[in-house]
Amino acid sequence: MSGDLLQRARSGDRDAFAELVEPYRGELQLLCYRMLGSLQDAEDTLQEVLLAAWLGLDGFEGRSSVRTWLHRIATNRSLNALRSATRKPVPAPTPAVPAPEPSRLGEVTWLQPYPDLLLDNLPDQAPGPEARYESREAVSLAFITAVQLLPPNQRAVLLMRDVLGYHAAETADLLGLTESAVNSALKRARATLQATRKGDRPALPPDSPAERALTDRFVAAFTDHDVAALIALMTDDVWVRMPPLPFEYRGAQAVRRFFTTVFAQDCTIGRIIPTRANGQPAWGEYSRDPLTGLLRCTGIVVAAYTTAGISELTHFETTMAPHFGLPRTLASA
Repeated sequence: MSGDLLQRARSGDRDAFAELVEPYRGELQLLCYRMLGSLQDAEDTLQEVLLAAWLGLDGFEGRSSVRTWLHRIATNRSLNALRSATRKPVPAPTPAVPAPEPSRLGEVTWLQPYPDLLLDNLPDQAPGPEARYESREAVSLAFITAVQLLPPNQRAVLLMRDVLGYHAAETADLLGLTESAVNSALKRARATLQATRKGDRPALPPDSPAERALTDRFVAAFTDHDVAALIALMTDDVWVRMPPLPFEYRGAQAVRRFFTTVFAQDCTIGRIIPTRANGQPAWGEYSRDPLTGLLRCTGIVVAAYTTAGISELTHFETTMAPHFGLPRTLASA
């Protein structure tokens, strides 16, 4: 069937081309997201990938599968985006409220969450035999953040080898590198990611009783602005991040100072709406507008749960709300 679609697409049948690439659209966008760390950049790059595939159909010789051919295009287009001078992040905005001195200034500010709704629509494509990461771990915010620390070629090699599971020779062919260059880049990339790992604390299974219980306690503490209760739910080495702001807070004491300062401002959270991002619990955050009384979305919070407690909280800007089906405003309850 795919051979017939390919022939029809090559003859100029756009409907046949759409049917040919549709099974891979979701995983191509996810590959671009893993490379770029930004959902909006991934969506834009996916459109470039599909256009390049349409224009390059005559050059597809069938020596690999259509899926592998599309992976090649997506990876190379993502590399082009990473190397483009136009993709530099704009200066970070001023915080909406005064924040305490951060533990450090983060290296990764070009980061956006990925709605679980898009993950639910992915086909059941098992990774190749060389994969080292499970699908869930390879979309977590911790993994995506760590990948953004890698140089472009190392990023591509790691994703091809350890996430998609291509052999070294296949990866070399896909990226136009020698096999020795692939092996060298992979070794360096693995070392960088290993240095970012936080021990071996396992994540709580999604929608498990333990995850639901921790969520109930977090929501209660967060909406009550109970700093002591929040800190009690967190690991000692918890991280709080706020991309695109470079501020990062690490450790219970630094996070305590952060929430004490934020909750003391006149911007209390009136309601949070549950969603999921990157396979993790998340919420749309709403604060009351003192003039209109409406609840306005002030961001998206994504949590990382482990068996020891909450290990990360990441706050994203309101620009991501539409991607999660979250309204900008809510009527006052």
